[in-house]
Amino acid sequence: MSMRPSLPIAALLGAALSFLPGCESTKSSGPSPSDTRSQDTSAVQSAEAWARARVGDRITYDFSATQGPSPRGGSGTARSLQGRLSLEVVAVQQPWVWVRAAFTDEAGRPLSQARLAQDLLFPVRADTTRPLDVPHGGKATAEVTSSAGRNWEALRYVSDQRPVDGPLRTRVYANAPGPLYLTRGLIEAGMEASGFGAQGGFQLKLREVREGSAEASAPAPALERPLGPGAYYDRFVDVAGTTPGVQRVCFSAERGYLLRTEGPVEANAAPCSDFSQAEPEPLEELLMGLPWEVLSAGEWPPAAALSGTRGTFSAEGRNAPALIEQSSENVEGTQRAFSQTWAADPWAPGLAGLPYEARFQPLASSTERVVTGGKNEPEGGTRIVRWGSWLAGAK
Repeated sequence: MSMRPSLPIAALLGAALSFLPGCESTKSSGPSPSDTRSQDTSAVQSAEAWARARVGDRITYDFSATQGPSPRGGSGTARSLQGRLSLEVVAVQQPWVWVRAAFTDEAGRPLSQARLAQDLLFPVRADTTRPLDVPHGGKATAEVTSSAGRNWEALRYVSDQRPVDGPLRTRVYANAPGPLYLTRGLIEAGMEASGFGAQGGFQLKLREVREGSAEASAPAPALERPLGPGAYYDRFVDVAGTTPGVQRVCFSAERGYLLRTEGPVEANAAPCSDFSQAEPEPLEELLMGLPWEVLSAGEWPPAAALSGTRGTFSAEGRNAPALIEQSSENVEGTQRAFSQTWAADPWAPGLAGLPYEARFQPLASSTERVVTGGKNEPEGGTRIVRWGSWLAGAK
């Protein structure tokens, strides 16, 4: 199966986020020969920590994001968003660790932006089905940094692409992740946009760490609002140049990495049984990208959908309020009609269990060729036809 995210959140983040200086730190004069060994040791310790996960393990970050007016010369104004990101272990049933991610304002209240208004659940395997390693990019510098009331020996990774109109990217990871295993030891992160008129930035900084109790226990919660891991969705695809069929998008997570696959549904195979070809993406990168995606995409529903008609999206007995956007186009004398169906409320009960990325795409789309004096001729489209959890025992 091929892997291609439908919403390239991490790519958007990497293209235009900003780093703004955060906690005070004491830098060494340069990277020492032990830097690489520290990174290797950190990866091992973080992996082992997943096997010792406890209910109540929690880390919280402060984040802020800003984007300037459109670089294309539009009249838009600068946009900003700030708040807190919390990750907490809510159940442990080895080999699965169930983590809940929540974006809130500084007072702990839900954010008003629809994309971040609800907490998200994702089970993570404490072991791995194959070796996973995503090296930290950039130049490494050893330092001791103070955050969340602790001093951390860490490595700061800086990747400066500004000379070629790219971003300045910074990440600070603890050498000994300890309770920060949920994000592979991340203490601080940021980006500064550069080039092509891009303006804005992003900053994330560790605020609080809380360790759970070995005596605490809780049943695995229902996957009503999955970030992705543990769930899947099927989409019927009929587009020019391809054979019509159903494509399945599967998600899993192992020791802090997201795995995503997409390919034809295999009749005799168990759902989502093979992630051997999935390219791992650090979960913290995906989560950091969500606030930036909010600023890039704007309010929900999309502006064009608001002028559409109200209807209902249905799939396998599930129903959810929808907005149907319709438009037309004439190209070289051929008139075509386009339709896109969006979730009026991406968190509607009828969409329970649908992975996050699918909630903010068109649930259905179609193209028809307008024929004079007769019925329009369908030219293809896509439609989400089913979804659910592939994880044994998940509800």
